[in-house]
Amino acid sequence: SEAMDEVSLKVFETQELIETSRMAPDFNLPPCVTVTVVAEQNSREVTIDFGTEGCMINGNLFKGIINLSWNRNPQAQEILITKSFTDFYFNAKNIQGGKTILKQRQNNNGNPQFTKTLDITVVWPNGDTANRTGTKIREWIEGHGSGVWSDNVFEISGNWTTTFVNGNTHSYTVLTPLRREVICYYFVSGTIDVIRTNFSGVFDYGDGECDNLATLTFANGTVVDITLN
Repeated sequence: SEAMDEVSLKVFETQELIETSRMAPDFNLPPCVTVTVVAEQNSREVTIDFGTEGCMINGNLFKGIINLSWNRNPQAQEILITKSFTDFYFNAKNIQGGKTILKQRQNNNGNPQFTKTLDITVVWPNGDTANRTGTKIREWIEGHGSGVWSDNVFEISGNWTTTFVNGNTHSYTVLTPLRREVICYYFVSGTIDVIRTNFSGVFDYGDGECDNLATLTFANGTVVDITLN
């Protein structure tokens, strides 16, 4: 989930900004979140604790703990962040497994970039499970280093596959980068090639407007309007 990634990214960037520039960034998280940092000379271990009752962030319910760890080297152009979960739930779904996130201080466009390799299991309240594997690349195209979270814009690409307990698979490949403006709840543009058990097509988030409207173009050319929830 992009919402889960953005909370982790907020905490990581807050820690980096505090240590490198001593500024207090405006990346505020609600008081129901407790962030604990264990700082060794060359490493950081961070726990993001949302409590056992849950914590609502931008319309999503977080519960449990996200763990982040990385070796700190201010001169390094790449930082490998390890992310894991402890009794963690996102919107009542139990998230298990882990991810690695490779941060590049500058990609070929001169922008910070995060490449996430994931292998997680999702358990629904009714006991159904699914495994998701893949790679997501998040390029930070606007707002980096400002200390203000609300002006940030990301573009997301990559591919991932979800395998359900009954053997069905859903595969997704980003065709044009998904534009994520953090002031908007939804992606504002970008397209994904979708292959699911009963259909395939291209999902289109639109032309840049912040709204809950999208389209799905099926393989036979039929276009269906989608209202995102």
